[in-house]
Amino acid sequence: MAATRRSPARPRSEARTDAREFEEWDAWYASQDYRKMPWHSPGPSPWLVRAVRTRRIPPGSSVLDVGCGSGSNSLWLQKRGFRATGIDVSRTVIAVAQRRALAAGLTPNFRVANAAALPFADRSFGAALDTGCFHSLPIRLRRRYAREIARVLRAGSPLLLTWIPREVRSAVGPPHRPSLTEVAAVFEPSFLFGAVERHEAGSGGGWLVCGERFARSTALLIRRPGRAPPPW
Repeated sequence: MAATRRSPARPRSEARTDAREFEEWDAWYASQDYRKMPWHSPGPSPWLVRAVRTRRIPPGSSVLDVGCGSGSNSLWLQKRGFRATGIDVSRTVIAVAQRRALAAGLTPNFRVANAAALPFADRSFGAALDTGCFHSLPIRLRRRYAREIARVLRAGSPLLLTWIPREVRSAVGPPHRPSLTEVAAVFEPSFLFGAVERHEAGSGGGWLVCGERFARSTALLIRRPGRAPPPW
């Protein structure tokens, strides 16, 4: 097995900022029933179901569920023969996911972890999905996040990424909504774009958050087998 790559050293002030943000997420989960969280869904994301049905995520893959929340996507994957690992920064919600797994007789690996400093060896996973973690990250963490996801994926592996795009002007929702150009700038060094889709709020493909239906963007990214092409 490949050795675990250490994350580069970071200034203490930055590490403290990360810890404070993670504590805020945990406090939010601890303050209410997880089923009342604005993004909670008791079942899998419909775009994940479609990716599995069309084999964009190969059968039996080891899948990393980034920002797994209460674990609905990981539990659904585990039922279908995938080896799911769900991570979240909130200890409270990871405990919820573990309880749900126990009640369902399933054994996905749920653990507390920072998506920008993953505790996994290089090339540990054959697929990854993110249904709302990336767009909630501060801008300063996004490139580090993309490098970490690329590090733990094997060459040719898919990343299913879903986000609320910048064009959405609602007062609720993530504050730093990325444009497609920004997503490309962050991920292109390590990933190829396999497909990009935009789903309007009123088309039945929107994303229900805080009682409001948002447009969403979904990209199928493929881990590059080698180095990125040279810049223009």
